[in-house]
Amino acid sequence: MTNRMHATTRREFIKVAGASSAVIASGYFTSIAVAQSKSSLEKLNLACVGTANRAGDNISKVKHESIVALCDVDSTYMQRALAQFPSARAYQDYREMIDKEADKVDAVVVAVADHNHFPAAMRAIRAGTHVYCEKPLTHTVTEARRLALAAKEKGVATQMGTQIHAEENYRRVVEIIQAGVIGDVHEVHVWVGKGWGGGDRPEKGEEPPASLNWDLWLGPAPVRPFATGRYHPAQWRKWWDFGQGTLGDMGCHYMDLPFWALKLRHPTSIEAEGPAVHPETAPLGLTVRYEFPAAEGRPAVKFTWYDGDMIPKMVAGEEVPGNGVMFVGSQGKMFADYGRYRLFPTAKFAKFTPPPKTIERSIGHHTEWLKACRDGSPTTCNFDYSGALTEAVLLGNVAYRLGKKIAWDAENMKVIGMPEAEKYLVKEYRKGWEIS
Repeated sequence: MTNRMHATTRREFIKVAGASSAVIASGYFTSIAVAQSKSSLEKLNLACVGTANRAGDNISKVKHESIVALCDVDSTYMQRALAQFPSARAYQDYREMIDKEADKVDAVVVAVADHNHFPAAMRAIRAGTHVYCEKPLTHTVTEARRLALAAKEKGVATQMGTQIHAEENYRRVVEIIQAGVIGDVHEVHVWVGKGWGGGDRPEKGEEPPASLNWDLWLGPAPVRPFATGRYHPAQWRKWWDFGQGTLGDMGCHYMDLPFWALKLRHPTSIEAEGPAVHPETAPLGLTVRYEFPAAEGRPAVKFTWYDGDMIPKMVAGEEVPGNGVMFVGSQGKMFADYGRYRLFPTAKFAKFTPPPKTIERSIGHHTEWLKACRDGSPTTCNFDYSGALTEAVLLGNVAYRLGKKIAWDAENMKVIGMPEAEKYLVKEYRKGWEIS
C-alpha cells in the first residue's frame, strides 16, 4: 500500500468512526459501531504553518491532537514551538512540509501573513487534507473564490479563523435580527477604530536577522529588502504586498455578524473614500459603502464600513463606542459588538424579552472544525461562507484603490466596465510560488 493510499484510508476510517460514534449516541448500538467508535478517539495528525502570535493561539486550541509537523520561517519561533512539541518534524518552507507530510497528516492549520494564506491552504486542499486558515481567508478576491471551490470539490472540512463567530453574543444577535424584532433591516453600519496603514518603503534595506529566512517569508510576494520593524512580525498588515490594512484585518470579524444575521452574500456595488491612494500602504482611515441586493425575503441593504481615523462618534442618531455594528430596521435599531447588544429606542425596548434560542451553543470554534475533520459534520465558518465574506471585505479595498464606484458581477468575478480592476482582483506570484 502506498503512503497516499494509507493516508486516504486513515482519513476515511476516522470519518466513518466519527459518524459511528454519533450513531451510538443516538441509541443505535451495534457491535460494528462499537468497534469503529474506538478510533473516533484517535488523535488527528496536524501540521501547522506558522507557530507564533495568531498561529500560537490556534495551536493552543488544537494541541490536544497530535502535532506531527511544524513550519516557521523564524527559527526563534520554531525553537519555542519544538520545546512544546519535541517530536514534531520541523520545516521552514510550507511547500516542502505539505508535500512531504500530506500522506501522514489529516489536517493543516494555516496562520501566517495574508499573502501566504492562499498558496499554503490551496496546496493542503489539493493534497486532500482538511484546512483551518486565519482571516482574511486570502489576500485577493479571486483567491477566495478559488479556495472555496477547491474545498468543495475535494470535500474537505474547512474553517476560517473568525473565532468570535462561536461566542454566545453573536448567536443571540443573529436570533434577534432574524426574529424580526427591529423589523426589516435595510441599513447596516460597521466600524473599527484601528489603523493599519500609512508609511513609505524604507530607503535602505538591511540584512535580516540570522533567525529569519527572509526569502521564504516573502513567499509569493515580490522581492524587497528586509527592514527592521517594518514587516516581520506584525507591521506587514499595512503593506499591499502582504496585507489588506485594517479592512483586511478586522472586516471578517465585524462584518461577519451582519453577514450571518442577514444572510448576505455578494454586493452589487462598492465605493470607498479615504486619503489619496498610496502605492505601497493601506490608508489609516477608510469608509466603504456596499449595496447588497434583496434576497431570502429581506430588503436590499445599504452597508457602510468605517475604520481608523474615519470612524463615527454617532451612528443612526446614537452615540457609539470605538468598535461595533449598528443594524437599522423598520421597527428599531440594534447595536452590537463582541460581547453585548442594545436595542433602540431604549424606551420601546425597556421590557424586551429575547426570542427563544434557535442557534445551539457552540462546541467551540476549533472543536467544531476538528469534529468536522472526523465525521464530516458542517462548520459555520467553512470556506464557502467565509470565502464570500472575504470577497466582500476585499472588494472594499479594490474600490478604494480604483478611486471609483464599482459595479460587481459576482458570478463572473468582474468589475463591470473596468478592466483596470483586474490587477487588484488577482496578482502575479513570484516564480516557484505559482498556483495554477
